[in-house]
Amino acid sequence: MAAAAEELAGRRGRGPEPGPGPGSPVGRVGGESSPGGGRRVFSPAGEFREFSRRQLRDMERLFRQYDAGKDGFIDLMELKLMMEKLGAPQTHLGLKNMIKEVDEDLDSKLSFREFLLIFRKAAAGELQEDSGLHALARLSEIDVSTEGVKGAKSFFEAKVQAIHEASRFEEEIKAEQEEKKKQAEELKQRKAAFKELQSTFKQ
Repeated sequence: MAAAAEELAGRRGRGPEPGPGPGSPVGRVGGESSPGGGRRVFSPAGEFREFSRRQLRDMERLFRQYDAGKDGFIDLMELKLMMEKLGAPQTHLGLKNMIKEVDEDLDSKLSFREFLLIFRKAAAGELQEDSGLHALARLSEIDVSTEGVKGAKSFFEAKVQAIHEASRFEEEIKAEQEEKKKQAEELKQRKAAFKELQSTFKQ
């Protein structure tokens, strides 16, 4: 009897057995986030400085357009549809090879970061001309030359120019901040005018 009481008291002292809580990292895999949500925060503008903010927005728009599942990834079937729409259909093996070339986390699908790697490799001339990724970058109509990167005649002639792009990136941010400030000032003026109109009606 005394032994049973001591065992019960011991159990009460230990408390509940530990287990994975809501925030437990069990089962999670580290990786960047993408337009549909994700894990670790990934900043496209911070990592892919060779591209302007406008280009990155265009790439994100293209990615979202073919992310039919809205899960932040382009899987094999979504890539198949994408290449068909672009007019460069690929075989099943060709599609798998396309993903494999930029699939850094080996999950057999493209995150937004891996999607951007396609354009980085294309700009650096690292893609074979007969490859599916080369066709994707060429047919996507995202052309660096339209952004005036040191007079590049085409997207594939553009090279990474980090210092130049960093300064241009800062200028774009300043321009956006000025625009926001201007909009805030206009809103403030409209509110003041509305209050003045209200007080006129009350008199």
